[in-house]
Amino acid sequence: MKNILIQLDFDGTVTCEDQAYTILDAYAPGLWRQHLEDYRQERITVGEFNRRAFALVHENEAKLVEFVLRHARLRRGFKEFVEFCHQTGLKCAIISNGLDFYINTILQDAGITGVEVRAARTRFTPEGIRVSYPGPDGEELESGFKEAYVRYFLAQGYRIIYVGNGWSDIFAARLAEYIFACDDLLSLAGEEGLPVEPFGDFNDVRKGLERLMKALAFES
Repeated sequence: MKNILIQLDFDGTVTCEDQAYTILDAYAPGLWRQHLEDYRQERITVGEFNRRAFALVHENEAKLVEFVLRHARLRRGFKEFVEFCHQTGLKCAIISNGLDFYINTILQDAGITGVEVRAARTRFTPEGIRVSYPGPDGEELESGFKEAYVRYFLAQGYRIIYVGNGWSDIFAARLAEYIFACDDLLSLAGEEGLPVEPFGDFNDVRKGLERLMKALAFES
């Protein structure tokens, strides 16, 4: 099953809460929510939302790392899920509109290795946090970050299984062969008739993936 790739969202999928929102509520309270409303009304992209919102955060990296370690919670079963993927030869990739510094911090603290991470590149400056989104070719993307990586992995010959929770995941999930979803993504995928299965934790994803792998092996 080495041609299967599990593409995962991070905030609200791998973690129980959206870490970006948690940081913004603590360090830019109130100020960032107009940008969130602009994003929800589709006036700006999710990437532009993060650029504008995190420019309001003027705390240093060490303090934010400390904050993240105090507040972040992984969804149950994620570490065991990653180990399962390693044992069965499945590639895992976290492709997230979130920020690389807190994703890497959380994974390292949990002792999770062997997962490719592509996320917003973070630069701490006196004028706030600067955020950019390098695509698979190294060029900065203005939108379509998650979809760009699905297409990149498809071009490499992978069959994509998508795991996510949010509204912004639907665009990438449409390109996947199968979806594990909760929250907004579950509703959207269901409305569009996409092949989707609900999950509550990563034990559910693992069990569903085991069934799916048997079906895919039978088809091949």
